Amino acid sequence: MGAQIRVYRQRIRSVSATKKITRAMELMAASRVVKARTAVLESAPYTHALTTALSALATHSNYDHPMTTEVENPTRAGVLILTSDRGLAGAYASGTMKESERLIGELRADGKEVVPYLVGRKAVSYYKFRGRDYAAEWTGNTEKPQVERARAISERLIEDFLRPTEEGGLDEIHVVYTRFNTMVNQQARVLRLLPIEVVDAPEDANHDGVKDILPLYQFEPNAEEVLHTMLPRYVTARIWTCLLSAATSELAARQRAMKSATDNAENLINTYTRLANQARQAEITQEISEIVGGASALAESK
Repeated sequence: MGAQIRVYRQRIRSVSATKKITRAMELMAASRVVKARTAVLESAPYTHALTTALSALATHSNYDHPMTTEVENPTRAGVLILTSDRGLAGAYASGTMKESERLIGELRADGKEVVPYLVGRKAVSYYKFRGRDYAAEWTGNTEKPQVERARAISERLIEDFLRPTEEGGLDEIHVVYTRFNTMVNQQARVLRLLPIEVVDAPEDANHDGVKDILPLYQFEPNAEEVLHTMLPRYVTARIWTCLLSAATSELAARQRAMKSATDNAENLINTYTRLANQARQAEITQEISEIVGGASALAESK
């Protein structure tokens, strides 16, 4: 009985130590996710303004840029997969990898060769464990992405996209990332990055029944040069926004996972404490029974 009590107490100490770690990680994720959400909100207006200007530029110019022109029969597709460097974030990384597997299956069903580009150690270990090839990897600081990382990724993707397919180039590029909606809702999504889908401005009337007046753009030195300059920046901005959204989703998922782990540890501690008390009470009862039994035997012997 005493050995059983020692086992319960040892388990209580072990779970208590784990609880301290999960609680600390929960608080760290909660403090970082606030800054990450702010970064996502601050990057949205720039990306929206750049998208609007690019749409107007492509709509009102007669120049066909390679990054906005779709190939008639695409044969090679690149997939940029954004995951995390660390675990302990619930189903965050597995959800992204599952969505990427679904996308890759669809692309291969269409007869396209898929070239993966990996961000985060989770994606790299996933591919290395299965012996799969990939074109490039970027690891480190997935919780705190830097704009230099987005610029490096965009330069590599644009370089491969503009290269002919006969020389290992790509006809289209997709991004798989986790979009941050709320603190309890993050969704793995697929974004087609290249060729850029430019949507014309709507010509319908607005809510007041009056048609919106489009701004008048003047391109200097010319529309071709401006488009050639803006498109790489647009790609960088979209990748940067995806990295920020993925980082925020990772922190939110880790906060929820660590909160759940802390609650489970508290329940285990309560369970082991109750079992230890029951074992102690049983031991005391047995000792009392032995004392009473011994006293009764002595009294009878006299």
